Amino acid sequence: MATDPLPPLLSSVKLKYVKLGYQYLVNHILTVLLVPVMAAICVELGRRGPGEMAALWRQFRELDVVHVLCGAFVCIIAGTVYALSSPRAVYLVDFACFRPTRDCRVPFATFLEHARLLPYFDERTVRFMVRILERSGLGEETCLPPANHYIPPQRSMAAARAEAELVIFSAVDELLAKTRVTAKDIDIVVVNCSLFSPTPSLSAMVVNRYGLRSNVLSFNLSGMGCSAGLISVDLARDLLQARRDAYALVVSTEIITPNYYTGMERAMLLPNCLFRMGAAALLLTNRRAERARAKYRLCHVVRTHKGGDDGAHRCVYQEEDEEGIVGIRLSKDLMAVAGEALRANITTIGPLVLPASEQLLFLLSLVARKVFGLRWKPYIPDFRQAFDHFCVHAGGRAVIDELQKSLRLRDEDVEASRMALHRFGNTSSSSLWYELAYIESKGRMRRGHRVWMIGFGSGFKCNSAVWRCLRTVRGPVDGPWASTIHRYPVHVPDVVKLS
Repeated sequence: MATDPLPPLLSSVKLKYVKLGYQYLVNHILTVLLVPVMAAICVELGRRGPGEMAALWRQFRELDVVHVLCGAFVCIIAGTVYALSSPRAVYLVDFACFRPTRDCRVPFATFLEHARLLPYFDERTVRFMVRILERSGLGEETCLPPANHYIPPQRSMAAARAEAELVIFSAVDELLAKTRVTAKDIDIVVVNCSLFSPTPSLSAMVVNRYGLRSNVLSFNLSGMGCSAGLISVDLARDLLQARRDAYALVVSTEIITPNYYTGMERAMLLPNCLFRMGAAALLLTNRRAERARAKYRLCHVVRTHKGGDDGAHRCVYQEEDEEGIVGIRLSKDLMAVAGEALRANITTIGPLVLPASEQLLFLLSLVARKVFGLRWKPYIPDFRQAFDHFCVHAGGRAVIDELQKSLRLRDEDVEASRMALHRFGNTSSSSLWYELAYIESKGRMRRGHRVWMIGFGSGFKCNSAVWRCLRTVRGPVDGPWASTIHRYPVHVPDVVKLS
């Protein structure tokens, strides 16, 4: 009698559940090993009679009291030393993002009409900017500062200061109102702005505007590119380790007004098309009493700097073109350099955040390729096993696409980045906070969720930070998305035909 052939493995075994079983087994290996041991101990104790149990209790009571006290004293001393030597927890109480008004909006038609009216650009240059905008991923509601709406744009120091005061003070005012912290309570101020560095500094401007104490620690970071926001967080964290019960105000922005490029070098025209106005202010603290109302706890900050390589150092470079006009030149090797920096960064952060199952697979892949010479593709860890949300720097469509491909993320994992780029454009170092605000406004942030922020900057740098949510954030929330979150997500076509 003929028997039916056995079905193929792929059709008879649900590989998805095999993988889930493997992940559970490896990630809970201690539990899997200890549960049978504890069960065996309980069974053995259950077999003993009342007399044997009473004898064990008498033996325990006959222990030397001095030995017990010495053991307890050693445990207390060890616990105290550990508590004093471990770093202080740093909490993000809350954050706020600048919300531009509608009179700052610059639709594509307005942007291109102004470009055609300017004496700097010829028609060929305008057509190039059209192609950039068509593939940029930006929407019709991005905003430029008031000075850039003039023909020609006003690029004076006064106009740049006016933009800085508008975006920074608006964000800080909202933050102080949300957290109910007074300006006199702030102990540390860190402001980062890459291209605009006046004297007095922007951090001094904040100190003056809010009348901060004379012993406030003030820092101003410039020239560090779009990843400077996470550098500011890292600096504030280190300062909070040295100062007890302190508040740190961190402000991240980029001032557009003085940096509008008026030449015709194509590699220097991209920032004109992609960068828009924005700012974010956040309040960090190491006060334990604030944990109850804080939104997030800072878990890790990993910084990677590839500036030792000349190509990486010059891939985002401020210089003069052949006509002597200053602008930011973006190298054609930018994406390759960014990919290399990302690989170096995730190599460092992976062991800190990935579950044991993913680390084991990565190790086996590495051994197979390096030791046994097998031609296996490098195993890319599944970072979705470690994180619930991803905030990828919204530098442009190409940046988001490359990161999604490199990290094997789903469309929903980079939704916040694409929508922030569409609604606000590339706001430089503050873009990560517009993305986090999007996730909150959608009501997707739950207690215990982990967030991975990834930023890129000139130099060339790739920086990342890991946050753990301390309380569920009910959306929608008041913030930069308050009036538009109901319309998102939107479909962003690969190409938007503008002509």
